[in-house]
Amino acid sequence: MKRVFTVILLSFFSLLMHIVQAAPIPVVASFSILGDVTRQIGGERIQVFTLIGADQDTHMYQLISKDLRLMRSAKLILLNGYGLEPTALQRAAGQSSVPLVYAVQGIRPQILTNDEHGHHHTYDPHVWNDPILMHIYARNIANALIKIDPAGKVYYQNRLVRYEKQLNELHNWAEKTFATIPIAKRKVLTGHDAFGYMAKRYQISFIAPQGVSTDAEPSARQVATIINQIRNQYIKAVFVENIKNPKMIQRISKETGVKISGQLYSDALSKGSPAATYIDMFRYNVNALTAAMK
Repeated sequence: MKRVFTVILLSFFSLLMHIVQAAPIPVVASFSILGDVTRQIGGERIQVFTLIGADQDTHMYQLISKDLRLMRSAKLILLNGYGLEPTALQRAAGQSSVPLVYAVQGIRPQILTNDEHGHHHTYDPHVWNDPILMHIYARNIANALIKIDPAGKVYYQNRLVRYEKQLNELHNWAEKTFATIPIAKRKVLTGHDAFGYMAKRYQISFIAPQGVSTDAEPSARQVATIINQIRNQYIKAVFVENIKNPKMIQRISKETGVKISGQLYSDALSKGSPAATYIDMFRYNVNALTAAMK
């Protein structure tokens, strides 16, 4: 009887240890796009907590106590980098004593001028608008997960290989899709300057009343210049963004007589369809852009 009881007890402890080991590792990602890529690579071994959710503007985020608690209890914190996250969030992540990794590490940034006099330079953080650069982004995430969970190395590497294949397919498809539009017609107006990497990769000209951040309002002179540009260059692809108040684009549309073509997903995914994942978002944006530029 005693032996049977011992066997049952050992079996119970073995099961308990399995449950403890199988508990997903808590990982904090700053915003929805980064959170999705992390889930694609981490799979069931991790649980991702995203601080800035779908349809929310990372540039305008304000740190709250709940998010501080989430970061302190995590095993890994992932930020985009290149100034996307506000300074308070970067500082809090750095002071949390939790391993911190920037997903843009190793990606050469585009440098932009933020004001009309050319005085203020900044890095463009919107690297996800180029699926080729997203290979580095995804590898940085995979390496960060392997470092905190070495037992999952093969698991993460296999998922990374599958994801990189999807990124290659996404780029090849986007290249063919944009090739249906003559380069002279590849001109688009968006709310803020979020598509610089897409512009460079696929030879598209994007103009925007705001710079890379949405927290600075454009001057009357900048808006007037854009209105003239739309008229002179016959730009007909005009988009609002899911993270921005559409008033500025509506005003420009009204003054130029050019109808708004629809909505793009620039800095955040959607809650459900049509941009629930990074790959869905990119496909949706490419389809919307090409339809408007034709």
